[in-house]
Amino acid sequence: MEDCCDFIQWLGADMSIKILMCLDNPADLVRASAVSSSWRQFVVANGLSKQLCIRMFPKVSSVISVVEMNNRIEHGHYGVDGSMEWPRLEKEHRVYAFLARGFTSFMRRDCILEAIVASSTDNYPQESIHHTLEPGDRVDQRASYWSSEGEVDPSVPETLVYKLIANLCVITEIHIHPFQAYFQFGFPIYSAKAVRFRLGHVKPTYEIESDMKDESTAALRFIRDNVVWTYTSPSFPMAQESRLQKFKLPEPALCIGGILQIELLGRVQRQEMDEKYYICVSHVQVMGRPLSPAFDVDIIDSSGLCSLKYYSHAEYCCSPPDSPEGEASSSPSRFRSFTASIRGWEQMILNTLLGGGVVVGNDDSDDEVVG
Repeated sequence: MEDCCDFIQWLGADMSIKILMCLDNPADLVRASAVSSSWRQFVVANGLSKQLCIRMFPKVSSVISVVEMNNRIEHGHYGVDGSMEWPRLEKEHRVYAFLARGFTSFMRRDCILEAIVASSTDNYPQESIHHTLEPGDRVDQRASYWSSEGEVDPSVPETLVYKLIANLCVITEIHIHPFQAYFQFGFPIYSAKAVRFRLGHVKPTYEIESDMKDESTAALRFIRDNVVWTYTSPSFPMAQESRLQKFKLPEPALCIGGILQIELLGRVQRQEMDEKYYICVSHVQVMGRPLSPAFDVDIIDSSGLCSLKYYSHAEYCCSPPDSPEGEASSSPSRFRSFTASIRGWEQMILNTLLGGGVVVGNDDSDDEVVG
């Protein structure tokens, strides 16, 4: 840099930040920090990795502290003024750089961990929400689906609430398969008119107790009083067709807290025997990128302020997700390629923070769908 002009010095901090924040790929920001020690200090001191994460998902602005678990890195650097603040800035730069990488590179999969509660159930447990986790409409030769209670008014909505596989998930789309009653005359399909989705978190100091994970008044009251919804999608029309219908969100949504609610808006099918309207669902999938086990959050207050936790060894402890049928031979190689990319990414950041040069190849990875 001695033989050429350093635009950071020429343009000043504000304009330089605007220019560097035009970088969309997290790897490019790390490469920029490797140009020289002055560029590294500028990127780290101004929290550009965090700013990139916030630009990708504004919900990241609710993170007020960062905790690096199992940290194996020796902190030997201080700011130009000798300030002890520098190790904290380096830690935040490192963690947010990993987080930005996670937003763009983790494989897509079904993010549902378990069903929590439905707003109503016609015959519990035979028609429980838990049956919506099964991919088909029959299990052991018996019908497998959730059914609402019947209503005379077709505008009465229903809700299904699920716990996601991680407290940090990037959700891209939700799949719903309405149930077709193959045992009724005319094979009616009990779909909703439209669907809408909410993402949120449980208030701090509360946990969803195991005995509340059923269709009960207590569980519904708990959800109503103790879950804060931080994202609401637009409504999507649902077709009265027996197929897995895919509803893609306008933009990927970051769920901090791991709670999903599906709102089923309006009813279209009336049952002949009682002339009431029902909604029935045979299967639900929530597609996205879980950021665990590398990342987790602790919700600090009801507004959603949280502490971000990064587990530095977690990527190496992951086991490959289950493969779709017919892809057993290719999935392990894809997973090895993915974990190798994460290792290279981590080494690249560490080399930069320690002041060494880096040689960066093509670290782009395909966004594979798993499960």
